[in-house]
Amino acid sequence: MSDEPTRAQSALHLIVGELEAVLGRLESAELEELAQAVTDADRVFVHGAGRSGIALRMTAMRLMHLGLTVHVVGETTTPAIETGDILLVASGSGTTAGIVAAAEAAGKAGARIAALTTARESTLAALADVVVVIPAAAKLDRSGSASEQYAGSLFEQAVALVGDAVFHSLWKRSGQSADDMWPRHANIE
Repeated sequence: MSDEPTRAQSALHLIVGELEAVLGRLESAELEELAQAVTDADRVFVHGAGRSGIALRMTAMRLMHLGLTVHVVGETTTPAIETGDILLVASGSGTTAGIVAAAEAAGKAGARIAALTTARESTLAALADVVVVIPAAAKLDRSGSASEQYAGSLFEQAVALVGDAVFHSLWKRSGQSADDMWPRHANIE
């Protein structure tokens, strides 16, 4: 077998490099504000479309493991959002219609809104109390200049990692051990 990297291995190095570059440009104050907003919330609701939504579902699971009350918007058992809650949303463009509508409804209900987006000047960012700008390529940017990856891949990957980073920081603050959290892990998979 050759020592030359395979196409998949080369792609992996590209992805890791792009992620390091984007995550290295995140504003630490924005991340800290997001972590604090999640901590202060009575309940956390997450919402995103497509792959961004899948990434936020991963975050929802980890926050639940931490002992927070977390709901995924659109599930049949998701209750009404209200004052004291936070809606955590992700939209690269900040203009995804369903996400913007959910943020508007959450705001009218008195909940706080935290947005992960590439677009600080977007409709979603304007609605949000907390904004974390992820300086990744927008989904419709096919120029290859901001990312060589397809569509919004870099943004979606960064959303998952930002969620894990917020979880990890909250876990370390909580003083809980992994054994303390394990009983919250699904046992009817």
